[in-house]
Amino acid sequence: MKNSTKYKKLIIALWSIFFLAILGFSIFIYSISINFNGWYGELPGLKSLENPKSDLSSILYFADNKEMGKYYRYNRSQVTFDELSPNVVNALIATEDIRYSKHSGIDLYGLGRVFFKSILMFDKSAGGGSTISQQLAKILFRTRSDLSNGSLNDVPVLGLIIAKMKEWIVAVKLERSYTKKEIIAMYLNTFEFGSNAFGIKTASQTFFNTTPDQLTVPEAAVLVGLCKNPNLYSPVYQPENAFQRRNVVLNQMRKYGYLEDVAYDSISSKPIELDYDVENHNDGLATYFRGVILWDLLAWSKQNGYDLYEDGLRIYTTIDSRMQKYAEEAVEEHMKFQQELFDEHWEGKEPWRDESGRVLKDFVKNEARRTKAYSYWQNQYGDDEDKIFEKLNEPKPMKVFSWEGEIDTTLSTMDSIRYFKQFLHAGFMAMNPNNGHIKAWVGGINHKYFKYDHVKQGRRQPGSTFKPLVYAAAIDNGYSPCYEIQDVPVTFEVPGDPPTWTPSNSGGKFSGETMTLRQAMARSLNSGTAYVMQKIGPQTVVDYARRLGIESPLAAVPSLCLGTSDVSIYELIGAYSTFVNEGFYTEPFYIERIEDKNGKVLKQFVPKTGEALSSETAYAMLHMLKGSTEISGGTALGLDRELRENNEIGAKTGTTQNYSDGWFVGVTKDLAAGVWVGGDERSIHFRNIGLGQGARMAMPIWEKFMKKVYEDESLPVSKGEFNKPSNFSIELDCDNYKMQQNNMTDSTEQIQKFNVDGIQ
Repeated sequence: MKNSTKYKKLIIALWSIFFLAILGFSIFIYSISINFNGWYGELPGLKSLENPKSDLSSILYFADNKEMGKYYRYNRSQVTFDELSPNVVNALIATEDIRYSKHSGIDLYGLGRVFFKSILMFDKSAGGGSTISQQLAKILFRTRSDLSNGSLNDVPVLGLIIAKMKEWIVAVKLERSYTKKEIIAMYLNTFEFGSNAFGIKTASQTFFNTTPDQLTVPEAAVLVGLCKNPNLYSPVYQPENAFQRRNVVLNQMRKYGYLEDVAYDSISSKPIELDYDVENHNDGLATYFRGVILWDLLAWSKQNGYDLYEDGLRIYTTIDSRMQKYAEEAVEEHMKFQQELFDEHWEGKEPWRDESGRVLKDFVKNEARRTKAYSYWQNQYGDDEDKIFEKLNEPKPMKVFSWEGEIDTTLSTMDSIRYFKQFLHAGFMAMNPNNGHIKAWVGGINHKYFKYDHVKQGRRQPGSTFKPLVYAAAIDNGYSPCYEIQDVPVTFEVPGDPPTWTPSNSGGKFSGETMTLRQAMARSLNSGTAYVMQKIGPQTVVDYARRLGIESPLAAVPSLCLGTSDVSIYELIGAYSTFVNEGFYTEPFYIERIEDKNGKVLKQFVPKTGEALSSETAYAMLHMLKGSTEISGGTALGLDRELRENNEIGAKTGTTQNYSDGWFVGVTKDLAAGVWVGGDERSIHFRNIGLGQGARMAMPIWEKFMKKVYEDESLPVSKGEFNKPSNFSIELDCDNYKMQQNNMTDSTEQIQKFNVDGIQ
């Protein structure tokens, strides 16, 4: 009887302890969930769960919807569950949470198994008991850092228990807020796989050059293997560990029926095959453009309350990936050849020269003073330049650019300056003149080594490519393309000593020949532009240049007619496009729209436009520009005949003094494009016009580009004629124009004679 009573008391005591433990545990969980007395730290609220915060890359797209690049703090892009290969889903479930479909965030059975094997049987291979939902909670809400700032979290052991309880609570909330498929997608979208790859989409691209829906079984196994420890099982840096871990995942897939034995035996014996490439801003198409548009996007994001680097914006540009590819190919093909000519031209000699052809003293030293290396050693040695330059002359291993590929070499800072300063550079831009959409943008020869953008950031003297703006002002003020002038010196009175300025032609001679304005522009005679400038005045030219979109500082002086004020390719192509667009200037633009991460349009961009010239003047200027490709002596007659066949092309070459800058601008009914080629410094150039003229340095790039574009039938670009205004009345037939002028002269003489006879 006494034993029975003791037994009952023991049972009651055990049940009491059990219920008290359950009650205490429940109170403990509840107190964590409400952060009682600030002991545990906050948990994410319901709104946070419905809109979990994960830094998403903003993606830049070409006009043809191909991805151009990303802006990110963490390189992450999202995919939906339907965009995941079944192989990666199966591998994840088999390896991380085989009872995933049977629990609601916490797998009590799995926890019991881990407790029994790990604690009671000391089995280290028992694995962990965390579900996919718990792992997502830990990653997504950083429960062990930002949300673990309660006063009890620093207590040894207790802090870990609180963190685990938080993961449980958040996991349950996740399961209530999302479907199983959504949780898997969120987990794979947020996990850091290493190699700057955040999320399954970026990881698939980085390690295997594929997309998540195309992952094979072995590829999926490698990526899921990384979920255990990206550093320890990196297939790039720890290939043996990665191989073993991949096979563990494959074995789990076989164990749970996701992989046949035969397939396992075949795959597990094969090495990991990577197609590894870490994405960076120096790779891919339109690298310079991505750098330029960044500043516009940062300004827009700040103004509108977005974070470009984490809000997952989608930016759709006007750049066409096919035209961009052709433009970059054209620049590379020609500049490689041009550099060979330049190196042969200056072989064994330093190309930085003054106007008299003498080597610039201390050129390399002056350039060195602008480097970060100089600043670093200046902080060490102050104004002791002997010590500074001693350090700058010490050889060190480095990589340098070459047209044959990167070169591993040993050079001092001073030698590297000498090496890099001898490269010629280029800038190219193409746009649709009818709507302002920029279609191709090449800011330089190699973005990794030469960051400076030569399309919009760079400004150089345009030389003769500025002349059409002078002639446009004249024609809009009543002059005709058939107006006749003489190739003779034109003298301007100018302040200073000497008090006059007389521009010479490129050959230094004047023929005295009578010719039309169209002929003078086609042959790029300075005398013709100077004559027009003298008639209409420098300020008129400046005013018209402003109408045509030139915003760079322009000096209202006679020499402006020869293109002596610096402008950018971006500005110049916008100006020439006005001629094709019937006199309406459209500011070149490159952002079509911005969407949020869900595809909602946040901003639709519209280019600025306005009437700059009459439609008649614009068409007359196209007729003038065609002269370069049609008239004997035209500077663009060297263009490939295949391009000119059944096609109207307006063009203008440009060469500046001392051949520092070579330009070419060409317009067709669908495209306006321009090229600049020159040295990094104006003192670096060819020594003669045979090599240094725009027709040799720049025109071949335009020619190569246009040929590639016309050969691509998928592009909305074709040969044809410019659109002629229906009300066009300017006489372009110079024989008829001359006859009309003679008739007008005869009529005037008859009237004068009649008046005289009447008086008599």
